Amino acid sequence: MAITYRDAKVISNEEISKDIYKLVVEDNSEIIAGQFFMLKLNGVTFLPRPISICEKSGNKLTFLYAVVGDGTKEFTKLKVKDEIALTGPLGNGFDLEKDYNKIALVSGGIGTAPMLEVAKKLREKNQKQIIDLYVGFRDDIYLIDELKEYVNEVHISTNTGKHGQKGFVTEILKPEDYDTVLCCGPEVMMKKVIDMCKEKEVNIYVSMEKHMACGVGACLVCTCKTKGGNKRTCKDGPIFDGYYVEL
Repeated sequence: MAITYRDAKVISNEEISKDIYKLVVEDNSEIIAGQFFMLKLNGVTFLPRPISICEKSGNKLTFLYAVVGDGTKEFTKLKVKDEIALTGPLGNGFDLEKDYNKIALVSGGIGTAPMLEVAKKLREKNQKQIIDLYVGFRDDIYLIDELKEYVNEVHISTNTGKHGQKGFVTEILKPEDYDTVLCCGPEVMMKKVIDMCKEKEVNIYVSMEKHMACGVGACLVCTCKTKGGNKRTCKDGPIFDGYYVEL
């Protein structure tokens, strides 16, 4: 399967927290909240990286990425007017046409990134809907000010206790207070949230994160287990019903 990349001009690329960068590029794609792009540097041998959409505003496409290896470290060298190769949007995104009623957005670390576009689109659809955010970080926090514009309440936990309540985000979440939970973050956290939602019979949708090589379902690197067998996170996801996936 041929995968076509296009060049996008960098508008900004700045560190917003320790090893967390906000990359804004020019792109006119029509996107769905929860989708992702594959990004790679021209002339560099590193594999492309799947990066979720943080926000889309006009021709500005925003990504957050964590510096976790040599590939993402190379991303930090991008300067204004440089170009980065990308393909997308990819994946299915959240179905925001559903009537979710009272919603909890639950995220951990860099998994908070896609929640901005999700919260924005939910708020555009219904100004009166209850949308609360539960977010966990190790130490420093980011993206909270941007999210506050679209949610009713923000509940924060940090491992160190530097911000919000000390501990894990699952310790401050009460899923029974909500009709639907939308979740993105570390797999161990999402498994706990799924189990909590199942116990209280609350709807739960998760954004799965897996290592990817192609992003279009050809290489089968990113398979995840579901009640229907192995599925491709990039093509069949990354959004899955929490009652369907097996973590």
